[in-house]
Amino acid sequence: MKGLNKFLKNKNTVTILGVLACLVILFVGYNIRINQKTALVTVYYANQTIQPKTKITEEMVSKAQVPEAFIKGTYYKNYNDIVGKYSNYNTMIAEGSIFYSDLLTDEANLPDAILYNINEGERLVSFPVDIESTYGNALMPSNLIDFYVKMLERDGKVVFGEFYDNIEVLGVKDSSGKNVFESTEETRKPSFLYFSVPEEKYLLFMALMKIAEIRDDRAIEIIPVPNTQEFEVEDEVAVEVTSDYLYKYVLEEISQIDNQKDLYNALLNEMEQQAFEKKNNE
Repeated sequence: MKGLNKFLKNKNTVTILGVLACLVILFVGYNIRINQKTALVTVYYANQTIQPKTKITEEMVSKAQVPEAFIKGTYYKNYNDIVGKYSNYNTMIAEGSIFYSDLLTDEANLPDAILYNINEGERLVSFPVDIESTYGNALMPSNLIDFYVKMLERDGKVVFGEFYDNIEVLGVKDSSGKNVFESTEETRKPSFLYFSVPEEKYLLFMALMKIAEIRDDRAIEIIPVPNTQEFEVEDEVAVEVTSDYLYKYVLEEISQIDNQKDLYNALLNEMEQQAFEKKNNE
């Protein structure tokens, strides 16, 4: 015991032990840092070049293990957070690229996201609205609406009727093209309501909007109504008419507008085709 105490009190011994302790600490620290640098993590990457505004499918995604030190920036760590998103509108994802956070976005955030929800054989309609006509900004994407028409005919008679029913709202945008409901931090005023309709309905609706524009005296009002509500007319003398009545009205009015011969013929052909199909189905 005395020999041990004498050994430890020796200055040379203390120096040697100190140096050895430092070497051990340096060695351990070095190995920890090396292990941290070379630790493998699982990442998901594009196994093909992905163009902008492309929906990410399972076939586009592969995974690999790479040293964490090689990765710069924030990236998606969960496979389910990648599949179903879209490559950003201004981004092409190169083959082999890790799915970094700024490369992907949700469909609703794409500038032309509305176009992705149009059924085959249908066309998109952009309908001008305001706070009042959207029931205090209550019309939202996925809502079903009916369109009613109220108008003053040239003989002074006030008529109204349902033009189209069960139309799905695809989007609501403000005057700058931003989605009204994408932000909870700012209030945006609706300026355009987007929906799609079959070709024949599209032509009729465009014709009706053109007639309403030409007769710029509020003689024709096109009114979106939630299909959960009844349309009420304040004018007690207004007469309710059928959609066929309104279709024929549009056809007659558009035929009297200069430079609308092609639209008139297209509408006429569509309505004749509809009548033929209706007769065969009876």
